[in-house]
Amino acid sequence: MAKEKKQRVKPQVLKGFRDYPPAEEIAREQMIARVKEVFELMGFLPLQTASLESAEALLGPHYDDESLAELFGFVGPEETAMALRYEFTLSLARYVASNPDLPLPFRRYQYGNVWRVDKPGPGRFREFMQFDIDIVGTSNLLADAEIIAAMVTTFEHLGIRNFEVRYSTRKILNGLIEYAGIPPDKAQDVMRVIDKLERQGREAVVLELGPGRVDQSGDKIKGLALATDQIKQLENFLDVAETKGENALESAEKLLGNIVASEGGIADLRQIQSYLDSMQIDPSKVKIDLTIVRGLSYYTGPVFETSLLDLPEYGAVFSGGRYDSLVDRFLGRSIPAVGSSIGIDRLLAALIELKALDFQQATSKVLVTVMDQERLPDYLAILHDLRAEGIPSEIFSGDTKNLTKQIKYGDRVGIPYVVIAGSDEFEAGTITIKNLTDGREKAEKTADRKEWLKADEIQQTIPAGELIPFLKRNWVSDRTPRATPTARVLP
Repeated sequence: MAKEKKQRVKPQVLKGFRDYPPAEEIAREQMIARVKEVFELMGFLPLQTASLESAEALLGPHYDDESLAELFGFVGPEETAMALRYEFTLSLARYVASNPDLPLPFRRYQYGNVWRVDKPGPGRFREFMQFDIDIVGTSNLLADAEIIAAMVTTFEHLGIRNFEVRYSTRKILNGLIEYAGIPPDKAQDVMRVIDKLERQGREAVVLELGPGRVDQSGDKIKGLALATDQIKQLENFLDVAETKGENALESAEKLLGNIVASEGGIADLRQIQSYLDSMQIDPSKVKIDLTIVRGLSYYTGPVFETSLLDLPEYGAVFSGGRYDSLVDRFLGRSIPAVGSSIGIDRLLAALIELKALDFQQATSKVLVTVMDQERLPDYLAILHDLRAEGIPSEIFSGDTKNLTKQIKYGDRVGIPYVVIAGSDEFEAGTITIKNLTDGREKAEKTADRKEWLKADEIQQTIPAGELIPFLKRNWVSDRTPRATPTARVLP
């Protein structure tokens, strides 16, 4: 009887999803730790909400099957329609509404995965990580300034110097809609098109406001078919908006100053600017930019986004704004809120390109090799002492007894130091340390990898009692996050 062929499962990741290898995940965790340090320094509290939310929570009470299909949605236990969260803000609104005794203002941060049924593309995934900060329960513009200050301080602490946080307010744009005589039902579409100004350029925006255009791929982009005089009014605003900073506010005041919404928005931006000045936020890092719109319709006031000036192709990597109506869905009344969100994966890729993070391969700093199985209790004692002193360490637990292969393992996974001790060392009360980091640098200069593994200049023998002091002197600098001189508020 022929043996039935065993069916194998193809080891592939779902479309739009990805794995994170150890080196990349270590870098990501390192970055998250630095961001958390900034947020907690500024008094934000950690919150973790459920990955699954009811369809009503995410889409509102009048959702339909088509809108649920746009999320990772399904009907679960108890015949409840639900979906994976696609952002944190709605979950935060639900949490605030269900905790009426929560002290306000509530300053919270949250990070984790979110899921969107988007078309996958380069750098665009269906599962990705976000990191949000929000202040809920206050309409005081000091909260908006605090969010902007947190954005600036975060980038300084990550070692990024050449960046810019730009901010504006939806109130000015609401006044612009009134000024240009645009019907309210077209307001959001007009803002969406203006938001493309930096990416697509002025000519493309003007065409999209009118008859439409053909994009670079040859696809037809339908226009909004606004009247010529309406487009002219919007262009007058673009002339003003393309002037940055205080000059833009003065010009906007002349153009829109008699419209109540815009008048309030201009006053708001001046107030935020005053707060940032008093907080001693570097004025070269924060700028008023009236072209900032932000795509989400729930923004009601100030909006802001951060760009990396050395990597403009990465777009906005830390963005947000004020949303004073979102909790209405759950309470039937407004609770003001403001927040911002980091696209973790995009920012991580940028940090790696800017060499602002160490790209480590291992969490262990030391590998204890096993030369003599009869001495295993002694090797485990060394391992215990290292870990007791807070030095991340591992013992070689593979099957080979070959020392060279053990050292090669340490090199391959990126462990900086290897501890070697045989019978001679134990009898002499000594221990040998091989510096694989130095070895890797030497390996770049020699074609014979076996030679550097044996090289005396990358190892030294010391008294066994000096092992821990030696390692602490040499690896402690790797534990200290890189801070920039401008991040003066941090220890």
